[in-house]
Amino acid sequence: MNAPLSAAALKQLPEPATIQQLHHYAYKARDAEETRHFYEDILGLPLYHIIQSDYVPSTGEYCPYTHFFFRLQDGSFIAFFDIGDDEKALPSPNTPLWVNHIAFRVDTVQELQNTKARLEAHGVEVLGVTDHHIFKSIYFFDPNGIRLELSAQLASDALMARESRTAHARLAEWTARKQQWRKERAAGLEQEPLKPQSNDRPEFVPDAEA
Repeated sequence: MNAPLSAAALKQLPEPATIQQLHHYAYKARDAEETRHFYEDILGLPLYHIIQSDYVPSTGEYCPYTHFFFRLQDGSFIAFFDIGDDEKALPSPNTPLWVNHIAFRVDTVQELQNTKARLEAHGVEVLGVTDHHIFKSIYFFDPNGIRLELSAQLASDALMARESRTAHARLAEWTARKQQWRKERAAGLEQEPLKPQSNDRPEFVPDAEA
């Protein structure tokens, strides 16, 4: 990463674009029809648009593909590429399977429960309903090995606004702790995994560690 720009240089830059919403998130699909069945027939997201080509517009490389999009209620999309090899994307070797995921918002906890029942009837394993205090969620994997979450918001806009006012300070404290952890690691000191300064979810700590 380049060195930070000076204050004078920053003033010369145009304002950033007003990012309105997610347009789409794209993943590799093992099979287009298998993926369509899951997202359209089970989850209820309509297949909305398809792009097919032999060459990748952004890079110019040769890789025939079918790029297909499912529309969410707010007009955003989740999209996939079927490149014809019948293979899922490989998981990241240094990342736990629960980390990388995409979460969709639903209106009510009852909808979470209804969707869980629907998924399980189709043989999909579902975790939850999990209580995150500000929202509740269920978790499951699509046919491509992508972890999905459905979340029903519980916290009010006012509560979320209050939370936002402490977010930078909490992240700065984490960053300071991480810098110290890096120094100790560089010095060859024995270390445990870096832990946050507070635990917002004490109910999940085993009794022996409480």
